[in-house]
Amino acid sequence: MTEFKPIKEGKVREIYDNGDSLIMVATDRISAFDVILKNKVTNKGKVLTQMSKFWFDYTRDLLPNHMLSVDVKEMPEFFQQPQYEGRSMMCRKLTMLPVECIVRGYITGSGWASYQKTGKVCGIQLPEGLQESEKLPEPIYTPSTKAEIGDHDENISYEQSIDVLEKQFPGHGEEYATKLRDYTIALYKKCAEYALSRGIIIADTKFEFGLDENGNVVLGDEMLTPDSSRFWPLEGYKPGQGQPSFDKQFVYNAGTAVPFLVGMDKGYFIFLCIKRTPYKKGCHKNEKGFMLHVKRDY
Repeated sequence: MTEFKPIKEGKVREIYDNGDSLIMVATDRISAFDVILKNKVTNKGKVLTQMSKFWFDYTRDLLPNHMLSVDVKEMPEFFQQPQYEGRSMMCRKLTMLPVECIVRGYITGSGWASYQKTGKVCGIQLPEGLQESEKLPEPIYTPSTKAEIGDHDENISYEQSIDVLEKQFPGHGEEYATKLRDYTIALYKKCAEYALSRGIIIADTKFEFGLDENGNVVLGDEMLTPDSSRFWPLEGYKPGQGQPSFDKQFVYNAGTAVPFLVGMDKGYFIFLCIKRTPYKKGCHKNEKGFMLHVKRDY
């Protein structure tokens, strides 16, 4: 059996080269604030992969995506081992576009915080008097740059996204920026309508796109998972307050309590603290200044 080693490791996914395709394996790791936490969530990678498969299949009529198969029997023998079952996706190779495409249908999270201060979200002026978690009159497109692990994505305007894309693809900046914006909003509307009919609100989400060998825009990465989206139950939804969620918002909430116990692993109490938290004796911190865990012999 030929052994494969990842050519790239992200915060959650590992990418393997399979010749004319890639194999993307979703691990059980969880991250927040661009930090990979020490704890893992059992079978999380399987959930991410199977949810992506559903949405990729559901939206093929809007635009093509990179998914080829999630059946490990169609992959090399190495991926037919039990640890890869259900969490592996064979994908087309794409040239990824350097913009994360975020769409917001409801005002929450960092968008709500920004609106309270300025009346805007990522530079977009919104109507006065909105409440936390309220549905926006129309979904808004708020792209960001794609950062390396440990760095932070930077919110940019649509106009700035043209410049980012033009720099990497001369002569195509506006063309690609327009397609990304229009595809992002169209995908969100189609999927949000379906989810709502099943009792789920998709508050916001993130898509990533790439180019195939013919220069066509193709949907890549993951799609509408708890890692990339905010999901709320329709039952009990009430604007004017935070909502219970089916995603990793609880981790972000933990991270903004300074410090807050997130979990325990092999004798370590795991703390996730925001960057500005002062370093304290007995804590371990990485180069970005985050306190990651504290050893306690209890």
